[in-house]
Amino acid sequence: MNKWKASLVSLFLSLFVLLSALPAAAAPTPVSVQVDGKKIEFASNEPIIDNGVTLAPLDALLSSLNVALKESGAETVLVAADGREVTLHTTIRTINGIKYIPVRSVGEAAGFEVRWDAATRTVVLTENEGGRGFLWEVKHNGNTVYLAGSMHIADSSFYPLHPSFEEAFDEADYLGVEVDISNAADPENQQLIAELGMYQDGTTLKDHISEETYKKLGAILALNGLDTNALDAYKPWVAETTISTLQSMQAGYESQTGIDLYFLQKAKERNMPVIELESYESQLNMFNSLSPELQESNLNAVLDGYNDIDDNVDLMAELWKSGDDEGLLELTKAMAQNEEYYKALLVDRNLAMTDKIVGYLNGTEKAEYLVVVGAAHFLGEDGIVKLLEDKGYTVTRK
Repeated sequence: MNKWKASLVSLFLSLFVLLSALPAAAAPTPVSVQVDGKKIEFASNEPIIDNGVTLAPLDALLSSLNVALKESGAETVLVAADGREVTLHTTIRTINGIKYIPVRSVGEAAGFEVRWDAATRTVVLTENEGGRGFLWEVKHNGNTVYLAGSMHIADSSFYPLHPSFEEAFDEADYLGVEVDISNAADPENQQLIAELGMYQDGTTLKDHISEETYKKLGAILALNGLDTNALDAYKPWVAETTISTLQSMQAGYESQTGIDLYFLQKAKERNMPVIELESYESQLNMFNSLSPELQESNLNAVLDGYNDIDDNVDLMAELWKSGDDEGLLELTKAMAQNEEYYKALLVDRNLAMTDKIVGYLNGTEKAEYLVVVGAAHFLGEDGIVKLLEDKGYTVTRK
């Protein structure tokens, strides 16, 4: 397996942080909602995106889906055309005198599959085969933890998720994630990137990598419409992340469609507590602590695989959607070829996350948790599944 494919395991392991080094995005096009191939024509008020959640005017959305709402005590219940009733775990909001409601919550309750088409900025409600993914269940002491393996970037073909994912979310009291990526743009997190990812001693990237690597990086930046020195202030691990992010977006895969953010958005709609197994600081420190030699090697792997991004990310996507345990394990083992990289990105973090999961299993609350972390954390001798089994827990593949 080539180094480029091995580096792509990070799609299952760690976050792609959109950095301030990237050019400012153009003004977004309006958001639309499509049902069974037909665009909903709203009157004077269009759908909006608020904190990553798409909201649509209530009356027009209900009419297009042929459903109604009713109050049942303190709960809001959706009534489908066939008389089926579903309790909504969301809130109706009034903005400038108009009632809005999250499209995903209503669509899924009404029996539609809901996905986001980033290219057209359209919420699409339709039927789709979706993907099986990776999901396990652990029970102990009256507590249940569902372990969901994520791919941090995705596209609309990942959805709908297998019903077992949605059932696990519906039953959960808490959502656990590596870090809450909906907070990536918070000033304190951007400051961390500046402090850890930028040189503070007056040197630049050009002083820390070979002339050959620097030229390759500059050529790819130029192809993306950026100055060849656009990343000079940043360390190699930031440059690697930036190029990976740019290429993934061009291939049609985005963190905005990733499994993590999908559940984070649903949790916010439902006002479900979100708990973090790691922190932005711990993840950034992990990358920053990699040796200079490994940082440059990883950067070269991404640069050399630049033209193969479509095929390789498609491979990862199909692996996830088919729930291919053997394929995922093969990719995870590829990381073990570099002891430093494997220990930092997987071994050490798996031990820490397993400790957090054991804490949930032994809690006195008798609660249910959906824990969503990169899929590559789960399999193999150093994976979370094996670590839990070694501690005496029974882990069941869903």
